[in-house]
Amino acid sequence: MVTLKNIDTNIIQYISILGSVVFIGLIIMLIRNKRIKEEFAILWLFFGLVFLFLSIWRGSLEVIARILGIAYAPAAIFLILIIAIISILIHLSLITSRLTDQAKVMIQELGLLKIEIDTMKKKSKPDCPEDSHTEE
Repeated sequence: MVTLKNIDTNIIQYISILGSVVFIGLIIMLIRNKRIKEEFAILWLFFGLVFLFLSIWRGSLEVIARILGIAYAPAAIFLILIIAIISILIHLSLITSRLTDQAKVMIQELGLLKIEIDTMKKKSKPDCPEDSHTEE
């Protein structure tokens, strides 16, 4: 039977450091393979570095918890995660809003171009009547 005394207490720190490094490496790989733009990856890299920092310096969580007035230090990690998620969601919302506005402008410009093309086609064929509908 494995007891708590036989387990290396640093293993969770090693796992979290490894996880943070793998996460940062994955984001960098996605940037290099042009799967994600640098503009979108900035927050992911920032929070990856934050979690790497928290993983390396074990006392950082207690310091952050003490500054924020959190009694149970590991609960501070949830606050940091919530801040990270909200920040990323706000960033993605801003990007979505900008892309929606750009799409709206492009659709309007496309409509104007279609009208202009139709007008040019009508002008190039003056012998054709404007209404070519036949009533039955």
